[in-house]
Amino acid sequence: MKSLNRLISAFRRLPGVGPKQAERFSSYFLKASEAEANELCTALQNLKKSVKLCSNCLNYCENDLCHICKDEARDRTSICIVEKPKDIELIERTKIYNGLYHVLHGTISPVSAKEIGHHKIKQLAGRVDASDPKILEIILATNPDTEGENTALYIADVLKGSVENISRLGYGMPLGADIEYTDELTLSYALKGRTKV
Repeated sequence: MKSLNRLISAFRRLPGVGPKQAERFSSYFLKASEAEANELCTALQNLKKSVKLCSNCLNYCENDLCHICKDEARDRTSICIVEKPKDIELIERTKIYNGLYHVLHGTISPVSAKEIGHHKIKQLAGRVDASDPKILEIILATNPDTEGENTALYIADVLKGSVENISRLGYGMPLGADIEYTDELTLSYALKGRTKV
């Protein structure tokens, strides 16, 4: 059946959805009421029409500015750079950081480091140069993998001289971990990033 196969293919394109799960989703909507299927279609159409990127930080929002950029109580001299909008939610849950954000929507791979337009780094550099008040701190909160590290180093190089304090999220030993079972790389980062007690 062409229609069913098309739906299965559509679900397969979703991240983390394998062939069996795509078939289960498709079977579910085959048995679902027309109202339920229409509700999904309407929700997807509304999502595409109403959700856009914040003109300042590139987070998802429904207006020109996201709720964080609109909040006058935020520290406007600090920008935390993240890979995805979901990372903002996670950092916000800590209730520790009160500055602004900039979403890259990806990372730079070592192979394509020249293709910076896609990763919103040009917008970030322009934002830092045009900011009032002046940006005093950039926090690089990219993932501690090869692409995240490469991206953080590239951004630090681009912003050198424009911002006096550029820092990287600390990483190393997770809380509750046992040193005996920690790999050498994690332990070496934990030693480099040690703090005074």
